[in-house]
Amino acid sequence: MTEVPNRRPPGTPCWVSLMAHRADLARSFYGALFGWEFVPGPPQLGTYALAELDGRRIAGIGEGAPEPHRPVAWTTMLASDDVDETAELVRECGGTVGIGPLQVNDEGRLALAVDPSGAVFGVWQGGLLGGAEATGEPGTLAWSELVTRDASLVGKFYEAVFGLEAEDAASDSDDVLLRVGGHPVAAIHGVGSRVPRDRGAHWTTHFAVADVDDAAARVTALGGHVIHAAHPSPHGRTATLTDPEGAPFTLQSPP
Repeated sequence: MTEVPNRRPPGTPCWVSLMAHRADLARSFYGALFGWEFVPGPPQLGTYALAELDGRRIAGIGEGAPEPHRPVAWTTMLASDDVDETAELVRECGGTVGIGPLQVNDEGRLALAVDPSGAVFGVWQGGLLGGAEATGEPGTLAWSELVTRDASLVGKFYEAVFGLEAEDAASDSDDVLLRVGGHPVAAIHGVGSRVPRDRGAHWTTHFAVADVDDAAARVTALGGHVIHAAHPSPHGRTATLTDPEGAPFTLQSPP
């Protein structure tokens, strides 16, 4: 097998992607917030651009279909060694494949899917782009979490499709940790009937920052909005915000 740089084990969040209404405005916002610079992505993806931090590829931002009421959201991409096989497993286990699998030049192979709870996620089989070239440092992906009605039930889907280990996080909650080889790679947060009506079940994207309060202030100055103000959490100090087009994301600084 050809060695793929930055390859992640199957089921590990490896990339995040945003399809904005106005890709140019989204790039300006996130560039100012995180210090990202942008280079053109694969030509077949049109306006899609790769966000770089210190020359390392971090995330992608493109422009979706021109539908004014289409919600804008970050999409979590989960690694796969064989996206075609994974797509078949998604279908067999009660999910839906909406796009793909399709080849993205030599960068990799892609599918977009929906799990049985209705949460959208991507599947990425890395080629020249195995995944994000840095994580866990300011301006990069820090953590991914699925918010859904029943964490244990949905956890079985990700176990079956990706071979992840789904383990209860605590006896007094419906939270599930997704592990690879015993190492946590993501979480599922079960909230029962408190699933947001406007979004339904969804994957959340946490970006690392050095100072959450300072970064949250920059978000509002740049035209974004606060959903949950900065507060302590098991992951450190966090705040949940939206960009100017309404795409939610979480900022996270070390404990």
